[in-house]
Amino acid sequence: MAGALLIALLAGFAPAFARLSESVWGLAPCELCLWQRAPYWAACALALAAAAWPARRRALLWAAGAGCALSAAIAAFHLGVEWRWWPSPLAGCQAPTLNAAQSLEEMMAALRPLPTRPCDEPAFLLPGLPLSMAGMNLIYGLGLAALAARRAAKEPR
Repeated sequence: MAGALLIALLAGFAPAFARLSESVWGLAPCELCLWQRAPYWAACALALAAAAWPARRRALLWAAGAGCALSAAIAAFHLGVEWRWWPSPLAGCQAPTLNAAQSLEEMMAALRPLPTRPCDEPAFLLPGLPLSMAGMNLIYGLGLAALAARRAAKEPR
């Protein structure tokens, strides 16, 4: 049970830290940043269910690990967008373009309240460290997925 609670705590920490980075350090999230958070909340819920339901703990921990791996996969895709290996298919990731032929109303309608920055513009938490928030999430998500898998493998069938 302690392992499941640890996974739940660590999975909930990731999106909470991302939200904290917005309010404390002023980092604005892009749409892909926001997409990376939902799998962690699902993993947190699955790990809490694993703590409460011993008969299904193994399967639920595997599922929690898969949620963390999914967030890491989105982060890897996000890194490719940041490094301009490929464009993001999400419309919210594109910076609005100005067209002189547009009216003021059309330009205002093109603006979105969230996200406040394009996805190909990396957010760096630590100045001088060439690791964006997406890169840190990739490492964290893979590590947490591995921890959840290790805990699940130790559970009896």
